[in-house]
Amino acid sequence: MEQVKITLTRSLIGYPQDQRATVKALGLGKINSTVVKNDTPTIRGMIHKVEHLVKVEKVEA
Repeated sequence: MEQVKITLTRSLIGYPQDQRATVKALGLGKINSTVVKNDTPTIRGMIHKVEHLVKVEKVEA
């Protein structure tokens, strides 16, 4: 299964609570923290909700 690397690039200060919760659910905490997740429709939906806060890259296996 393909994977994506998600990096938090912007601060959560001033953003709504639902977006903060989405970032936390993705496993991101501080700025420049990175996680690798499987590329599923659920994860894609979460990324879409906070795409202005994160950077997404495909991971080659």
